[in-house]
Amino acid sequence: MKKILTALLVSSVTYTLTAQELTLPTFTQYLADNPFVISPTYAGIGDHVKVRLNGLTQWVGIKDAPDTQSLAADVRIGNRSGVGALFYNDRNGNTRQYGARLSFAHHLTIDEYDDHFLSLGISYNFNQFRIDIDQFDPSIPDPNVTNNRATTNHNFDVGVLYRYKNFFFSANASNILNKDLDLFAISEPNRLRNYYFYTGYKWRKSRNSEFEIEPSIFYQLFENDGRSSTDINLKFRVYDFEDYYWAGISYRFLNDQILEPLNVGPMLGFKKRSFYFAYSYQVVLNDLIGFNSGTHLITVGVDLFQGLSNCRCTY
Repeated sequence: MKKILTALLVSSVTYTLTAQELTLPTFTQYLADNPFVISPTYAGIGDHVKVRLNGLTQWVGIKDAPDTQSLAADVRIGNRSGVGALFYNDRNGNTRQYGARLSFAHHLTIDEYDDHFLSLGISYNFNQFRIDIDQFDPSIPDPNVTNNRATTNHNFDVGVLYRYKNFFFSANASNILNKDLDLFAISEPNRLRNYYFYTGYKWRKSRNSEFEIEPSIFYQLFENDGRSSTDINLKFRVYDFEDYYWAGISYRFLNDQILEPLNVGPMLGFKKRSFYFAYSYQVVLNDLIGFNSGTHLITVGVDLFQGLSNCRCTY
C-alpha cells in the first residue's frame, strides 16, 4: 500500500512539474472575491486597498501533500489605473517554488452611462523553483534527477477584461516568454504559457435587490501539452448595505473528462465592514480519494483607505 501511495504522489508531482511549473497553483482563490490573483486587469477596480491572504492545503491526511500560501494586494492610482502585487510560497513534496507578481492595469470607458468598460493589464513575474532529492524514495529512482537543483525565472503576464453592465469576460496569457533552461530533466518543457479565460454574470432582480446570483466559468489551457481544465461555479450573495454574505459551489474537470470531476465542493464567506473571510472545501475525486480528507482553502482580508474615483470604470 505504501508503494502504491508513493507512486500516486510521484505521478502527481510529475503532473505539477510539467503543467504548472513556475506559476502560482490556481485553485478557487479567485472566487473569494479576488479575481486579481488570476488576472492583472482587476488591479485598481474598487474603492479600497484590497488585501487578501490565502492558505491552500491539498489532500489533507497525506504527508508532504501540496501546500500553498499567497498574499495579494491591489489599489487604484489616479482615476483610471491600478497597481497590485502578489507573493506566494508553494511546496509539493520535495519541490518548492516561491515568487512575486507585480501588476499594472489601465481601465478604459467605452460608454460611461451604460457601464461599458475595457481594461488592459500586464504583470512582471519572478519565480524561484527548487528540487530537493534528499528525501526521495530510493525504490523509485529517476535517472534524470541526481542532485538538488534550482532555477530562477523572469516572465510576464498580459490580460484584457471586458465588462458590460453585470457581464464580465477576462482573457489572460501567463508566462508568455519561453524558458531556455534544462536543469531538471531531458524532457523539461520550455513553453510555460498558460491561458486563462474567466467569464460570468451577476444577476439581481432589481438594482435595490438584496439577493444576487453569480454563475461563472474559469478555463485553463497549458500550451506545452495541450491539456485543459474548466471550473463551473455558482455563487449566491445577500447584501446588508455595504456588508454581504455569500455561498457557492465549484465543479472542476479536465475537458476530455467532463463527467469525471477532479474535485467538487462548497464555498462560503462574508464581508463585514473592512474585514473579509472565505472558506472553500473541495472533495478530491481522483485516485487519491481513498487516502485523504479533501482540500481546504481559507482567505482572510481587509479593505483599507477608502477613496472614491471620479470614473465609473474602477467601481
